[in-house]
Amino acid sequence: MNELLKIKTLGELKASGYKSRSIGSELRENLIVAIREKRNPFPGVLGYEKTVMPDIQRAILSGHNINLLGLRGQAKTRIARQMTALLDEYIPVLKGSEINEDPLNPITNSAKEQISIHGDQTEISWMHRDDRFVEKLATPDVTVADLIGDIDPIKAANLKISYSDERAIHFGLIPRSNRCIFVINELPDLQARIQVALFNILQEGDIQIRGFRLRLALDIRFVFTANPEDYTNRGSIVTPLKDRIQSQIVTHYPKNLRIAKTITSQEARLPKAQTDLVEIPELLRDLVEQIGFEARSSDFVDEKSGVSARLSISALENLVSTAERRALINNETSTTARVSDLWGTIPAINGKIELVYEGEQEGPVNVARFLISKAIRTQFVNFFPDPERIKRAKEKNPYEQVIQWFNQNNEVDLLLDESNAGWREKLLLVDGLEAMVKQYHKEAKNDQLWLLMEFALYGLASYSMINRMALDSNVLFKDLMSSVFSEEDFDEEGDDFNMN
Repeated sequence: MNELLKIKTLGELKASGYKSRSIGSELRENLIVAIREKRNPFPGVLGYEKTVMPDIQRAILSGHNINLLGLRGQAKTRIARQMTALLDEYIPVLKGSEINEDPLNPITNSAKEQISIHGDQTEISWMHRDDRFVEKLATPDVTVADLIGDIDPIKAANLKISYSDERAIHFGLIPRSNRCIFVINELPDLQARIQVALFNILQEGDIQIRGFRLRLALDIRFVFTANPEDYTNRGSIVTPLKDRIQSQIVTHYPKNLRIAKTITSQEARLPKAQTDLVEIPELLRDLVEQIGFEARSSDFVDEKSGVSARLSISALENLVSTAERRALINNETSTTARVSDLWGTIPAINGKIELVYEGEQEGPVNVARFLISKAIRTQFVNFFPDPERIKRAKEKNPYEQVIQWFNQNNEVDLLLDESNAGWREKLLLVDGLEAMVKQYHKEAKNDQLWLLMEFALYGLASYSMINRMALDSNVLFKDLMSSVFSEEDFDEEGDDFNMN
């Protein structure tokens, strides 16, 4: 390829034996090589190995334009951008061409005229595959001129040509994306009359600008993205356009916690200074992901809007920053993230969920706290016996000693910015807590033991076995009966909802 870059003229290109191929052929043939070599052309896109990726590969092998249909935060745009890895590293371009014309196959009259004048001395340049990606966000103000083009009266006047002359055309984004991957994000937001302008380009390859019909054999691979709910909310994809997009591929959220954690760890931007200072236990990573899963099934959150993977990514970043801030306040050189640090993730959750009417009534902060409580409740049974099962089976309660300690008017007040030493001392106050944790986690030592002790308190509160009150700067654990005389509200499963 380095030898090809030395080629500067059309004659040298012909002499080299270079063979042009369409963008569809590039994508198809390079994908075939990748499949045979067991190489993943879409690195970092996880959880789609058996669902979305096979469909994308089939679409590319079929030479199809693609519509990626799915809720927000499902890697649709990332997939489209990574398709450039399946293009040839460099392609020759006729120098000065507005639409990246192939020197061996010019498509405009001006390019053909240029070659007829200069012959084999016609200059060429080389275009890298990274420059062959064009992206446009569909917004209501997008015009046909933006996408297709328009007559440029100034150009016509300068060249002293009529408006019917091809040279008077100012090409829009799509013609300028010739031999490229062109992505239109949020396609339903594009006005219907603008969608109609895409019909001929997708099917016949010609364009019309203000009644001027120009036949151009444009070589473009289109990738569209859309949210399925946009079909009934903000706009819709007109039926004839959907009919012309050969493959529609449905994306989805991670189906299990393991994949979700891997995605979050991959995408979260955590400076080395933070990770050197803060240890992030797997339990906390599980809880962060569980918040996202709870949000997607919550009655307070609009499921049609979706809950982006960015919620978990931002929440993990906030979790680490909360622990880092706490360590800095206490002049500590190292610390471990705690369950209490999850309250620092509320700002990350607030901006990532769209609430239904009931959620709006409760308020975004309370809903975020509720989701954290639900995540703790769900994960609790993965570490300790299920309190609900114990009640149903009328078994001996392994939490009895801890509960009795709180019933004797004892309480634990955990400051959100508590020092490591103070945090441990307060956990040790709870009679039977350490022994109960060691009963189910004999291998737990040091920070892991303290974390499980704190987690046990939160878990027991989520199952209404003790009471928890979250205030501005601390979390107070008390006996359950104290809630009877408070203004606390509880949801149907016993989670404290309004905790202020």
